[in-house]
Amino acid sequence: MFDFTPTDWIGYLASLILMISFLMKNIITLRTINSIGAILFIFYGIMLKTSWPIIITNLFILGVNLIYLTKHFSTKTKE
Repeated sequence: MFDFTPTDWIGYLASLILMISFLMKNIITLRTINSIGAILFIFYGIMLKTSWPIIITNLFILGVNLIYLTKHFSTKTKE
């Protein structure tokens, strides 16, 4: 009935983690979990015989999340 490949599982897991991240009220938790989803989507894009639209979009999302997380933690330690 359900014939999922490892690639399918990574894609569904990435989607689930991404959806869960948007349920978070704390922005730091949201960005952290969202980053994990983006990383999984990057692997998913690579597993799809290099799907550049998926890879590029999620590299951008991961980069933005990392910038904001770095900014948050670097200003928090200076205070």
